[in-house]
Amino acid sequence: MQPRLRQRAFFIRFADDFVIGFRDQSDARRVMEVLPKRFGKYGLSLHPTKTKLVPFRPPSSATTGPDGSKGDRPGTFSFLGFTHYWGRSLRGYWVIKHKTAADRFSRAMRSIDSWCRDNRHLSIGEQQQKLNEKLRGHYAYYGVTGNSGALTRFLWEVQRRWRKWLYRRHRERSMNWARLRRLIQRYPLVGVRTVRSVYRCAANP
Repeated sequence: MQPRLRQRAFFIRFADDFVIGFRDQSDARRVMEVLPKRFGKYGLSLHPTKTKLVPFRPPSSATTGPDGSKGDRPGTFSFLGFTHYWGRSLRGYWVIKHKTAADRFSRAMRSIDSWCRDNRHLSIGEQQQKLNEKLRGHYAYYGVTGNSGALTRFLWEVQRRWRKWLYRRHRERSMNWARLRRLIQRYPLVGVRTVRSVYRCAANP
């Protein structure tokens, strides 16, 4: 049964996660009210913290008051590991941008930290190889247009944790930053890569 909406809407789904966008706020509120009941008919329920209404529209002059105070700012939302938000393009237009969601970033760093701790006994070359595999995997998923800042921070955090656990090896007590930089020159880590352009994908659906 098709819902009766006043204006256009879109639906994006991946596995059991989905986002619904509405042009009309009343449509969004109506669906938000009905959706839990529809799910309940099949013994399903909505995630209590992930399900919410988010005002997501390009900022306008109304966003900032005449005294410089901030008014109603456009919301952000996280979906499939990315936080979606409005930002300026290089040409000054408002566009939807994507950055690694904070919880996914923290989870990835905990994984790297645990791996470096548990495998600090391996040779430097073996550690470098495995860390590069992890970096390539991270870039392959999160390497989208506009996310270079989060990728750069991720690479720096990987270096920081690598140094931390090398320092704790008995024979590597002098692993300061200067020595780590020399080590990385010999055993380089993969640099930041933007693998996918969201604009190119949008132009070629």
